[in-house]
Amino acid sequence: MYVIRKEFHFSASHQLRGLPMEHPCSRVHGHNYIVTVELATDKLDDVGFVTDYRALEPIKNYVDEVLDHQHLNDVYSFNPTAENLARVIYNIWKASFPQLRAIEVSETPKTNARYEP
Repeated sequence: MYVIRKEFHFSASHQLRGLPMEHPCSRVHGHNYIVTVELATDKLDDVGFVTDYRALEPIKNYVDEVLDHQHLNDVYSFNPTAENLARVIYNIWKASFPQLRAIEVSETPKTNARYEP
């Protein structure tokens, strides 16, 4: 199996509902997010790629235009946890990139969530 990964970075704020008032994530706060896109296949194309990294430009555009410098609670109707973001981003792009295997969303260098159906 061949696997490639590409990172996309954005900064945004969010506020997680359903947490106790004393929990820091119940307040508006921000992160420098990293979205990692992972594609996999057992057969390379004629060039020798899983896919050309440049073909992932639509995902970069989505991150830059929809997510960067936004309040994620205003972008999405669901609670914008890293787990939920990973699932939604996967679902948005799976049809366009059939080799998409997983999406990871990192809020900090030490924390990330991965959605892989």
